[in-house]
Amino acid sequence: MREVISNTSCLILLSKIERLSLLSDLYGTVLITEAVAEEFNEPLPKFVKIRKVSDRVNGLVLEEELDKGEATTIALGLETENPLLILDDFRARDMATRLGISFTGTIGVLAKAKKQGHIQELNPLLVRLKSSGMWISETVIQSVLRDVSE
Repeated sequence: MREVISNTSCLILLSKIERLSLLSDLYGTVLITEAVAEEFNEPLPKFVKIRKVSDRVNGLVLEEELDKGEATTIALGLETENPLLILDDFRARDMATRLGISFTGTIGVLAKAKKQGHIQELNPLLVRLKSSGMWISETVIQSVLRDVSE
């Protein structure tokens, strides 16, 4: 099974809307780095496992002006065979694209949960994400809602 590695933003946002367990429903175990655990700064659910990143790879990624959580998430992705990263930051996504690493974001996680029947409605959760501090354009909202037939 493909290993899923999350950055901090997804954990924080899903926690704020009380849907953190969707990660377990969709992916089973989710890996994070020590830096992400520190940034999250809450007790971790049992399905979230911390994995150490090698200093060599981490150093290469940190040169890209990403925060430590994003940098270590991408570094762990480089050390993992065929990973799926969960990233929301544009610069982190850009770097993952350049490195050929697959990724999704918090909205992608919620869309997948809707498609697989883990949630009934996506729109109320997107509204809650926005009110929790996530910037989401109306264009993205409408596109995602169309994609999940809502």
